[in-house]
Formats: sequence, structure tokens, C-alpha cells
Amino acid sequence: MVTATTDTRRWWALGALVACMLTLGFDMTILNVALPTMAADLGATTGQQQWMADAYVVVFAALMLPAGLLGDRFGRRRMLITGLGIFLAGSLVGALAGDVNAVVAARAVMGVGAALVTPLSLSVLPTLFGPEERTKAVGIASAASALGLPLGPIIGGWLLNHFWWGSVFLINVPMAAIGIAACLFLLPETKDPASPAVDTVSTALAATGLGALVYGIIEAPTRGWGDPLVLGTLGAAVLLIAALVVRERRVERPMLDMKLLAHRGFLFNTVAATLVTFILTGLLFVLPPYLQAVLGHDALETGVRLLPMMGGLLVASRLAPKVVTRFGARAAVSAGLVVLAFAGFLGSRTTVDSGYGFVALWLTVTGLGFGLSLIPAMNGGLSALPRDRAGSGSGLLMTLRQVGGAIGIALLGSLLAGTFRDRLDVTGLPAGAADTAGESVVAAHLVAERAGSAELAASANSAYVHGMGIVLLVCGIAALVSALLAAAFLPGTPDAEEPGAPDMAAERADARQ
Repeated sequence: MVTATTDTRRWWALGALVACMLTLGFDMTILNVALPTMAADLGATTGQQQWMADAYVVVFAALMLPAGLLGDRFGRRRMLITGLGIFLAGSLVGALAGDVNAVVAARAVMGVGAALVTPLSLSVLPTLFGPEERTKAVGIASAASALGLPLGPIIGGWLLNHFWWGSVFLINVPMAAIGIAACLFLLPETKDPASPAVDTVSTALAATGLGALVYGIIEAPTRGWGDPLVLGTLGAAVLLIAALVVRERRVERPMLDMKLLAHRGFLFNTVAATLVTFILTGLLFVLPPYLQAVLGHDALETGVRLLPMMGGLLVASRLAPKVVTRFGARAAVSAGLVVLAFAGFLGSRTTVDSGYGFVALWLTVTGLGFGLSLIPAMNGGLSALPRDRAGSGSGLLMTLRQVGGAIGIALLGSLLAGTFRDRLDVTGLPAGAADTAGESVVAAHLVAERAGSAELAASANSAYVHGMGIVLLVCGIAALVSALLAAAFLPGTPDAEEPGAPDMAAERADARQ
């Protein structure tokens, strides 16, 4: 096994991981900026747009646990390269897709590749870096992933201004190829052949349970929360996820290691990272339509206008290690979540007439809170893992984060869709046109343009901004509750244990021998 003390190439290896994380970062935000354009070209409803985003996230979340185990068992570098290859193939399918269903299928294939890349990129860090360097390494990897947030939309916006929407998938191909080359030449191979085998039944329960949960949440605003199909899928999701937990508690070598969740440091750092992801993915889903449809910016201008968030994140990436050193990880995570809550409350005051300056202000604060809370939480969760469970443990951490992201898109997107439909004034429109206008703010603007109705366009803008304000208010409340939980339950030191928790520090010592 490669160790932090013997491998002088560890910083070059981190560069390979940065290339991998950057590839995934590009994809996530390029699609968000492209969704309004794709909605217009493909006639996609808000629900279909949610599925174009969530097909990737659901598959991503469901497969990360087995992906971590595959890397532990057969080699993390090998599985990273495999994942990047699958991601590349899915991107090619997306670039050539001709309808919404094909895009959803391509996104699902890309989710398979991303599921292999993300947990294994993180699982290598505890192997390569000791505790004194790991915080810096986690910060670099997190910043690389986040770098795609603003750069992806800028590049994607330029592509959308000059080419068809499929080009936003095509850009992933050279990025994935660079990642594959970097892994081949720079990343040492690490594995743990004694890790548990992949449990196909547990994997199926996770995939179907998450899929049913997200489907029910997305369909609820259209069908109604009391609809039998919605209630049935949500009930099935609860049963399937409960069956997964019961099964994993009974097997001798579980894929979902419940002992890790019994460790306070791992559990509450993971909860904090999950809630941060919930908030950020929901925000990134609702913001591009506001910048494009309401404020009238094109795709490139929208990408540029997300840059203030990156500025806040860059400041936080340099500030977080210093805050952790001086005040401890618990204080850093709690303070970051309070900053994120303030950003949500401030953003909820946005109006149709606020203009971009106000948006830039709360976007900057959002980036600051995001970096200040997520980087220490991720480092705290990874530090709690014994070295021989690096793949499965980081897979569990990232699975829960992506579940938070999927639910964030589904729940907050559904809240926005329902609020928009209720507030939109379609008086005087034919029934068919009224239904179309209620599907999304982009659809409402298209109907208003065809009908020559400035009143409908104004109503659509007002309804969307109102819905976005409610979403941001919910994000602020969630961040504030998360800050209170972090302050109350996060351990004061990385190895702090409560009675009855597994001796993770001893396990880490054993794993090093």
C-alpha cells in the first residue's frame, strides 16, 4: 500500500485527482445553465428538467457504495480510469441525443461513471497524505470540484452561444480523456483485497429506493401529494431503504457499514456535508432560470454571473484551515453554516427589480459559507475512517451527500414548480396554453411571446421570483438548523468518541501496521 511518507509523488497524484474532480464539476453546472435552452428546444417541463438533473444524481448516489468497494478490492486507480471511460461514453450519448428521454438515459450512464470517480478520488487521500497534510489536500480536491461551478457555465455559455446544446456534453470528452491520462501516469495503484464483496441485492435496494423517493417528490406538485401513485412510490421508497438498512445490519461484512455511522465524528460531519450539498444543489437549480428568463441574460452571461460564488469559495478555501487550526473543526463548520443561512435569508429578499448587484452579494456570501462549512466537514469525516475502509467509508459519505443533492433538486425544484404554477396569472389564455405556461418560467415566456402578452411575461417573472424566494428561505432555515446540530453534536477533536462507539483511532493504527 502507498503511504504518505514513502510516496514522493503524492502531490503529483493529487493533480491527477484534481483532473478527475474538475471533469465532474464541469458537467454539473454546465447542465444547470443549459437547462433553460434545452427546455425551449426540447419542450421539457420543469419535472423533465428535474429528471435531466436527477437521473445523474440518483444513479450517482445509488452506485457510490459498491463503487468504493470495487476500488478497495480491485484497485482504485483501475476503477477511476474505468469510471472516467464510462463518463466519457455517456457524454457522447448526451451530445447526440434528440429528445428528453435520450438525455435522461445519457445522464444516467454518466452517473455510473461519476459514481466510480468521486468516492475513489477521495478514498486515495487518507492513503497518500498524513493528518498534517490531509486538510490541505481535501481543500484542494474540494476546490477543484467546485472550480467547475463557475467555469463550467462560462464555457458552456460560450458553447451555447455558438453551437447546439449538445456541445455542453461534448466538452466533457477531452476533460475525461485528460483525467484518464493523468491517472495512468501519475496515480499509484492502491487496493484492499480483503474488503467485502459487492452485494447486488443491497445495491438494487439502494437504487430502487432512491429512484422511488426522487420520483415521488418530483411528481407530487403535478399529481398532488395525496395522489395514489405519489403515495405509493414514497411508501415503497421508505420500505426499500428500510430493507436496505436491515439487510446491511445483519450481514457479516456489510457494504453499508453501520459501525461507521455509530462514530460521532463521521456521522455528524457527514450530516453537515449532506445538508450543505442539499442547499447548494437546490440553489444552483433555481438560479440559472432567474438569470436567463427573468433578467434576460444569455447562457454565457449567466455563467459569468455565477463567478462571485467562486470568489467566496476561494476565500473560504484559504480561510477554513486557519479557522480549524485556531478554533477547531466544530466552530468552522458551524460558522460556515451560519454564513450559508445568512446567504439564504438575504437571497430570499430578491425581487424582480433587485438587479444583479444584489444577487452577486448573496452569491459571494453563499460561496464563503459553502467553503467554510464543507471543507472541514469533509476532512473530519475522512479523518474518522480507518485506512482499510477508505473506499467504502468515503463511498458512504459521498453517497449521503449525493442523496442530499438529489433530494435538494427534487424537493426544492418541486416547491418552486408548485409555487410558480399557483402564482402565475393565466387569465384569458386557452386551457392548453395555460397548462403549457404553468410548466416552467421558460415555457411561460414562450407562450407570452407567441400571444404577444407582456402581462403574462411579467406575471411569470413575478411568480418565479416569489418561488425562488421561498426556496432560498427554506435553504436558509435548513442551514441554520444544521449549524445548531453541528455546534451541539460535532466532536471537538477529530478522534473524540462517545461511549459505545467503535475505537476508530485504534482501527486506524492497526490499518497502518
